Amino acid sequence: MEMPEQPRSRRQTRAAILTHLLQSGGSFRPPLAKAVRLSEASLSRILFDLKAEGLIEEVRRPAPYVGGPTGLVSLDGSVALAALELTGQWLSVGVGGMSGEMHYIERVPLLKKPTVETVGRVFREALTLLRDWTRRRRISLAQIGITIPGLGRLSAAGNPIISCDVERISDMLGGMFAGVPVEFTNSVVAHATFHRCRTQDYPFSGAHLFVFVGQGVAGAWMDDPLEADAPQPVELGHMVFNADGPRCRCGHHGCVEAYTSLPALAELLGATEAELLQLGSEWVSTIPRSSRMRQELRQRLFRLGLSIGNTLNVKPCNGVAISGWPSLLSEEDRKAVVDGIDACLLGGRKLAQVSLAFVPPSNGNDPQAALAFAAFCLASRGGMPAASTEAA
Repeated sequence: MEMPEQPRSRRQTRAAILTHLLQSGGSFRPPLAKAVRLSEASLSRILFDLKAEGLIEEVRRPAPYVGGPTGLVSLDGSVALAALELTGQWLSVGVGGMSGEMHYIERVPLLKKPTVETVGRVFREALTLLRDWTRRRRISLAQIGITIPGLGRLSAAGNPIISCDVERISDMLGGMFAGVPVEFTNSVVAHATFHRCRTQDYPFSGAHLFVFVGQGVAGAWMDDPLEADAPQPVELGHMVFNADGPRCRCGHHGCVEAYTSLPALAELLGATEAELLQLGSEWVSTIPRSSRMRQELRQRLFRLGLSIGNTLNVKPCNGVAISGWPSLLSEEDRKAVVDGIDACLLGGRKLAQVSLAFVPPSNGNDPQAALAFAAFCLASRGGMPAASTEAA
């Protein structure tokens, strides 16, 4: 016998609708009602409110079947979101829409060895550019999303990856964008959100582990967005495999990140991280790899697999999505990651019945990941004011 559903607040119901539209790109009313577990009459009332608030639009489309609906519900393109994405080279700032289209992008370079002070100045410059651009065009922002590598519960004031003071940056935002909701997150959460909301045919809809291999190596637990809080980051890149290994930017030696991050890959290939980013997926075919180099690469990928397998031992789940440079390799090379997962204690994928999928890299397109995160934040609070506690 099915258990009766728990009552949902108005905010949760609106969040269910907006989040579904964000991930699907749009929906006709009958399948939307089914997806968010509402009657069509209840859905109609909420859609009326969302339209009146300028959060959604409904446009005529050919019916999916004879006698079917012709009104396609989608997110309104006029909603403006701001995105700030910190990387090792620069801070990207931009303004875009709920569907991912960018209207404005600037990049403010970082110093080679950034400090709390210099990163603070870069944020002030970027926020000033953002304020001036939106003021000139009389654009009101609905949400600001900010992504920072290595950000966690314990690193808000002292980030070991890129030195920055989140509290000070929050104060700047309060002074320059009073009343605009702001959310900070770890970069991996933003990239996971980007893929889930923007990647066509993303392989998982339920709970899974998302792993991003870019400037760093990290994961995010992705649960059902309608049932759980924001995705939680997992710093699996700092598992130590060799105390005498290469120094990692976290201060330890021999972390999996020190072997498999984009900078570590660039060093192995005799290139720079900037060159790899510029080449994109082309580096696989343009940079020659000797058999010895390929063997070293597979050993590093095996370690990556071990770190993923150990993470699954801590919190099992049925799916793993891997994004970043490993997804560009041939299936033969990627098999080393699979072997590493399977070599873990408790049997890796075989005992746990884990599905593994490689998805395209999303680094180098900043601030798209931060924009997707901002859209998710707005959708997950139902498009309502951040302080609202309105119930059903």
